[in-house]
Amino acid sequence: MEKELANHNDENSAQDLDEETLFLVSQTFKALSDPTRIRILNLLFIKEFSVNEIAKQLDLRQSTVSHQLRFLKNLRLVKYRREGTTLYYSHDDEHVMNMLQQTIEHCSHH
Repeated sequence: MEKELANHNDENSAQDLDEETLFLVSQTFKALSDPTRIRILNLLFIKEFSVNEIAKQLDLRQSTVSHQLRFLKNLRLVKYRREGTTLYYSHDDEHVMNMLQQTIEHCSHH
């Protein structure tokens, strides 16, 4: 990873970000800037949960959880599977989940 960063910082290989990438990066950081979304993603790091289970685990209203999951799904940070009438959500991006876990660990050491 350090090598990748070093290569990225090399002036010969530095590139401007295209508009779509820039937008998606900013939206990802926006997603991670909300405490409720961080709590939901942190829970989904453990295993998949239904909307009701997430609401119960985090003491949130079901409508709040559904709204936040929709936001996270649109960014492809979570995915779901249907079992009967129940949707089970899980994380959908190892890179973002690893970044989130590393940030939590970093902040826990202070």
